[in-house]
Formats: sequence, structure tokens, C-alpha cells
Amino acid sequence: MKGFLDDANYSVGLLDEGTNLGNVIDNYVYEHTLTGKNAFFVGDLGKIVKKHSQWQNIVAQIKPFYTVKCNSAPAVLEILAALGTGFACSSKTEMALVQELGVSPENIIYISPCKQVSQIKYAAKIGVNIMTCDNEVELKKIARNHPNAKVLLHIATEDNIGSEEGNMKFGTTLKNCRHLLECAKELDVQIIGVKFHVSSACKESQVYVHALSDARCVFDMAGEFGFTMNMLDIGGGFTGTEFQLEEVNHVISPLLDVYFPEGSGIKIISEPGSYYVSSAFTLAVNIIAKKVVDNDKFSSGEKTGSDEPAFMYYMNDGVYGSFASKLSEDLNTIPEVHKKYKEDEPLFTSSLWGPSCDELDQIVESCLLPELNVGDWLIFDNMGADSLHEPSAFNDFQRPAIYYMMSFSDWYEMQDAGITSDTMMKNFFFVPSCIQLSQEDSFSSEA
Repeated sequence: MKGFLDDANYSVGLLDEGTNLGNVIDNYVYEHTLTGKNAFFVGDLGKIVKKHSQWQNIVAQIKPFYTVKCNSAPAVLEILAALGTGFACSSKTEMALVQELGVSPENIIYISPCKQVSQIKYAAKIGVNIMTCDNEVELKKIARNHPNAKVLLHIATEDNIGSEEGNMKFGTTLKNCRHLLECAKELDVQIIGVKFHVSSACKESQVYVHALSDARCVFDMAGEFGFTMNMLDIGGGFTGTEFQLEEVNHVISPLLDVYFPEGSGIKIISEPGSYYVSSAFTLAVNIIAKKVVDNDKFSSGEKTGSDEPAFMYYMNDGVYGSFASKLSEDLNTIPEVHKKYKEDEPLFTSSLWGPSCDELDQIVESCLLPELNVGDWLIFDNMGADSLHEPSAFNDFQRPAIYYMMSFSDWYEMQDAGITSDTMMKNFFFVPSCIQLSQEDSFSSEA
């Protein structure tokens, strides 16, 4: 892939046992140091395959519908399509991306809570019938513009325990569901199931207990109106760790057996996003500017009581690019210095900033780093979710190139998992160990 998210002509380097992710990053740091020091991503597609295997091993009874807005890179979408996941789309663009991969409309759901009329019509045109709804206005729009719509009522959950940060809340109350069912009956809109979503920030497993109980109530209520309910969507909120997935399964599995037992004809689906892609992408950024500041008044304004200097480092990527999610949530990664430094080298209080000089463009408020110089590189892992969007045009900064790789062991696992996409297979090539990739032979070239 040539660094462009809308370019499906990507290539994937197959690494033998002598080459690993660190070698790939070293190679491209060297290459970018020579050619302009632009930020870049390395995507390990094998990690996506492993996440799918993990999902199948722990929650095989729940079909994943990948949330496309989380990361819409063609390589990601194609490998997930080949693995047989469904797709949860929020816009016409996302539906078109997935449809171009040959995904059947039955494996696409339209999940935007606030739908544009033209996009509802587009969903109707291409046969995407399953969509979510949580209020009467949306229900009326659907009724007018999509005669074959099959609606999942989106109900609210109690996942704001201990953390209310002004996030927009979607989902209707259990009390209002009866009114929406009455409206649907009058409008001749087909209600086929229920959706809820529990945030990944929620640490209270009891929220799933209440949500599944409420969903069962809505199923029973809908039966009174003559609707045939056959789908339950338990949303996203999966962080990507095996422990969290097992913990969620431990809570919901017995409840699903009681409320939605196997053989009841009810399909259980979910909307994992960052679960699949977060750990698969690593971002390398370059230090473009540096300031020495007094340690007694650092970025937080708190006195540290130290005579040592502190440093403010400015990087060539920030919240108006790959770190956009930092504007709404905490960064889920710790920066790693790429260059080698001595174990006893002094560490200094440091803050990391994007290139915009905007006070919002702070990536890390405070961390301990050895003294860095302009031109040094920092590595951020777990950067696959909500990071590969079109950046702002500030100062004409280029969006990062994306280089794809996969180990041979993951390649074989992918074959075992049933990958059959011929279009994807042509994008793989072999990378011998300890070989410096040339510009022509690299996984992709810069944007």
C-alpha cells in the first residue's frame, strides 16, 4: 500500500524466522531518515489473524461484525472479509468499501445513530437492510426511505459507572421501547432485534447482566406486537486482551443460555473494532523540535522540586493526524525511544507534542525519557484504532505511509483459518532474513 488509505494496491512482506517487527521498523527508520523523516506505520496483519482465532476459541457463538470506522485500511478490511467477519458501517463510504470486497449485504449492518436520508436510500439500493435505531425521528426516516429495513432497537446501558466525561449517550430507555414498537407497527417497519453497547472503559460486569435482562424484556415486548425477533447485537467495548474477552464471556455465556438459548433461532452478533486492529499497528514519529524548560514549572504547572531541566519535544504527527483519538480518550501506549541508550543514562521529565503548536496537541503530558535530539525517532505501539484517518492540512504534513508485514508462522495460520481471497494472495511476497529492503522491494513506498 503506497501510504494512501484509499489505495488497495498494498503489498505484504512475508518474514521468515530470522526477521521480526523490530527489524522492519529499524529498516524503515533508516530509510525515512534518508528520505525525509516522515512518520510511518508498520502493520502486522498476522496479529489480526491471531485475534480472530482468539475470538473463535473463546466466543465462537458470537459472530463479529467489525466496526469499519475504527480502521478502514483496505488490507485490514480484506483480511477480515476473507476470515468471514461481518462489517458494521457508519456511512455510505464505509458500506461502499466493504461492498467492493464482495461482502454480501446480509453481512453488513448500518449502525449510525444519526442517519442521513441519502445514506439510508443508498443502503436500500445496495440491499443493506439491517440497521439500528433509538428514537422515533430515526424510525420515521427509515420508514420513508427504506421499505425493506430490518431494525435493531438500540437500548441504553448503565455503563457510565464512575466515569461521566460528557460522552454522547445513545440508546433508548426500556420504558420508551414500547412506544417505539408501537410507532414501528404503525409505520410498518420491521423490528428484528435489539442492540446495546458497553464501553471498554466500563469495569463493572454487572452492566452486561442488566443489559441482557433488558434485551430479553424488549424481545418479549416485541412479541406482543407480533414482531419476529431473531438478532441480538451486544455491541463493542472489547479491548483486545484475552483476559477481558474471557471475563466478558464468563459473565454473558450463562445469561445467553438462559435468555437467548441455542436453538431459539436468535443470532448473536457483536461489533468489535479496536479488538482486531489496535495491537496490529505501530507508529514511528520523528522529533522535529525541542525546548528546554524549567523543571520547577512543567506542563502541568506543578512544582517538581528538581534542578534538572525538563524537555518539550515536538513530533511530526499529532492530534490532527494519527493521534486524533487523544482528543477524546487517554493514550493507550507508552512511547519507546528507537535509538539505543545506556541503562544508566539519566532520564528527564519530558512532554510530547504534535506539530501544530496548538495547546490541544499534547500527546503525552509527562514521561521520563533520556535527552533526545531533533531527528531522533519515537515508537508508539497499539496504534491501529482510530489513527489512520485523513489528517488535517496543517502545514502540509503528509499522512504516514503504511508498511504491511506478516510472519510465515502467521501466514500458515491464516491458511488454516481458511483465507481464500485471490486478490489478497497476490499482495504477499517473501522477505529474506537480514536483508535490507531497497526502495523498490519495500512493502510499500511513502505517501
